[in-house]
Amino acid sequence: MDLFRREPIAQPLAARLRATGLDEYAGQQHLLAPGKPLREALEQGALHSMIFWGPPGVGKTTLARLLAQVTDAHFETLSAVLSGVKEIRQAVEVAKQQAAQYGRQTILFVDEVHRFNKSQQDAFLPYVEDGTLIFIGATTENPSFELNNALLSRARVYVLKSLDEAALRKLAARALSEEKGLGARHLDLPEESLVLLMAAADGDGRRLLNLLENAADLVDDGGTIAVELLQDLLGDSRRRFDKGGEAFYDQISALHKSVRGSDPDATLYWFARMLDGGCDPLYIARRVVRMASEDIGNADPRALSLCLAAWDVQERLGSPEGELAVAQALVYLACAPKSNAVYTAFKAAMRDAAEQGSLEVPLHLRNAPTKLMKQLGYGDEYRYAHDEPDAYAAGEDYFPDTLEPRRYYEPVPRGLELKIRDKLAHLDALDQASPWKRRKT
Repeated sequence: MDLFRREPIAQPLAARLRATGLDEYAGQQHLLAPGKPLREALEQGALHSMIFWGPPGVGKTTLARLLAQVTDAHFETLSAVLSGVKEIRQAVEVAKQQAAQYGRQTILFVDEVHRFNKSQQDAFLPYVEDGTLIFIGATTENPSFELNNALLSRARVYVLKSLDEAALRKLAARALSEEKGLGARHLDLPEESLVLLMAAADGDGRRLLNLLENAADLVDDGGTIAVELLQDLLGDSRRRFDKGGEAFYDQISALHKSVRGSDPDATLYWFARMLDGGCDPLYIARRVVRMASEDIGNADPRALSLCLAAWDVQERLGSPEGELAVAQALVYLACAPKSNAVYTAFKAAMRDAAEQGSLEVPLHLRNAPTKLMKQLGYGDEYRYAHDEPDAYAAGEDYFPDTLEPRRYYEPVPRGLELKIRDKLAHLDALDQASPWKRRKT
């Protein structure tokens, strides 16, 4: 017996089943269906630099390899996690050799390209520009934020989507039927087990195949992958939710817009989705307070107090008890009258403060705690509102002397702001009747 003999380590199922042709490729029909731009480029061999943007496990790497295969291009790959400028230069040299010796184009595939910093991304530019290589970058992050403009201007962005049910079924069928997959084991996957498997995969083909392989390892040849086995294997699995990535911001955006759109049911759904994905409830509680000020405002001032209380409950009780209070606050916000009048007014005032410079405070608005200040005219002609009729100094001007008075805050005709609107209209009428000059623009 040879003690030093080692059996070769088998590749994971996902690697063994990597598509070698378009007929095996699962998903992305919006890009690869007949007549679509990327399909046309593949069939015509018209390569161009591109960015594949999409969630994990949707076929970005496989698609890049298919491009090289169909066009008979040399394929070089780099991982932005493990590589730097040195590896980029080595890949460029290989591309030059391929062109000189064999007349072949080179596709340089960079996985997780968003992890390269701006200077590393710049290192590609001369070689993309002069055609030394065809650049294909794969990213799970929004290229608009993670890639520099120079690289984006030289590459076309293709958005890859999570795999739908049809694509996931196709992958599972291949895995169970092909010899290089699990076909030789003649395993049975009932429909209810497949449905559970696809739900757990959550649009990620690699995850589906990994879960199927793990389950197959626990079943004898010719056996059945039962629902109970999958449930034990999955445990409390989480949906895809990158706490710092695109999915995170997309979902918090959906939650906020559902509140703004007065849809309590969609609001609860996105709140549940974020919790199910592992989001910190305290993060959501903080965002809920922001929603109360930005989208409800003075139309219902109670909303802000309720949201602060929900945040406090979440901090005091934690999960899961505190999440019910946050859910209560979210439903209240969704159902409350909406106003962004304060939000809009505040932004306008901030814009004027930044653009108008350091305008002096008018003398009549300055405090005069010393004799010198009084001699200089501080506080002269100031009208104490409480001494005026209705505690309102009609016609008074509180803006700097060189800044024409203007109206930032326009209450909406909803909720409490309806009454605030009426009150301000009454005050405006008093201003118009006052001998004091006060104009609003």
